Parts: sequence; structure tokens; C-alpha cells
Amino acid sequence: MSTKTAATFYYDIVSPFAYIYVKQRQRLEGKLDIKPVPILLGGLLRAAENKGPGEVAAKRPHTYQFCVWQAEKLGIPFRFPEHHPFMTVAAQRLLIEKNADWTMVERAFDYVWVEGKDPNLSWPEFCTYLGLSADTPKPESPEVKAQLIANTNQAKAHGAFGVPALIINQHCFWGVDTIDWVLDYLARPGMFDEASYVYAGNVPNGLI
Repeated sequence: MSTKTAATFYYDIVSPFAYIYVKQRQRLEGKLDIKPVPILLGGLLRAAENKGPGEVAAKRPHTYQFCVWQAEKLGIPFRFPEHHPFMTVAAQRLLIEKNADWTMVERAFDYVWVEGKDPNLSWPEFCTYLGLSADTPKPESPEVKAQLIANTNQAKAHGAFGVPALIINQHCFWGVDTIDWVLDYLARPGMFDEASYVYAGNVPNGLI
């Protein structure tokens, strides 16, 4: 029987930070059994009253250039697609329809962030890249559509407000820079019960 702790990883292939996280997931796999769950980032951002960095003019170039630097620093292949952000509804639905394992999930990320392509502009090639038939249609079944919505709503219910988001024991660790925090938490599982963490999670808002 596995002694690994169950974890849920919410992702959307449009996120460069989710890509960089996926490329480092081996740091966690010795301790966690991580289930990848595709969501729609735009839907999650709207539900959480949040905006992606690509939607904020002053933040956009800084964030994108930081991604280039971070990938370079980590030795991770990285190439921005021809435009960004772009719609990922069809691709995320496909990953649900095919019950994508980590191999397929990583291939989907690689198509965007290594090949530098938007799946919508080359759907047959994207499908082939995932190991599927080139004539695989874009998913349109009500069940798959509903599942993507349900996954996105579930992410919000679990405390996610963006991606990448890793959920462990009802705690949400958001962002590629929280991998070290996750490792510390796993070594110190009572962390969030400590007084300083309890207070930090309930600090009164001085602007209300």
C-alpha cells in the first residue's frame, strides 16, 4: 500500500507557471500521489474575481520576461507561443475526454511551451503530438463540457484562485514558487495549526 499523501493539481495549459511547475513535479512525487485535474483558468479567475497577469498591461511584460528567466535558471526548455493568452477550452476538454495521465498532460504543456504553439491553430498536429489520431474532433459532448465546469468550480471550492494550484489536506498551495513550501509542510504537517499561521490566515482587513 502506498504511503504517499494524495494531492490534486489544478492546471490549464495556458499558464507558463503551471508548465514550469509540471517540469519540477518530480521533487514532490516521492511524497505525493498527485492527480492532475484540468480546469478553465479564465472561468476560475472570473469566479475568484481575479485577473491573470496577461490581462494587466503593466504586469504583462514583467511576468512574461520573468518566466523566460525562471525557465532559463532551472534549465527548462521554454518558448512563448505565437500569442498569449489564448483560449484553451477545446484542449482542456480533450484532456478530460481522454482522462489524460501525466504523460499526456506534459505533452500538452510541451506543445504550447516547448513547441510554442496554440492548439487552436493546429488542432490535428496537437492531437498527433498527444499520441492521438490527427482527425480527433474537438470535444462537444455535454458530459465533457459539464465536467470542465465542475472541475473549475471544484478548484474554487478548494481555495484555488489561479494555477498552478496544489491541494493537500484541504490546503491550497498556489504558484510555482510554493514547491518548497509544500515540502516543508509535508515535513511539518501541523504547520497551519501554529499560532502565527492561524493569525496570518485571519488578519482583519484594515480597508473595510
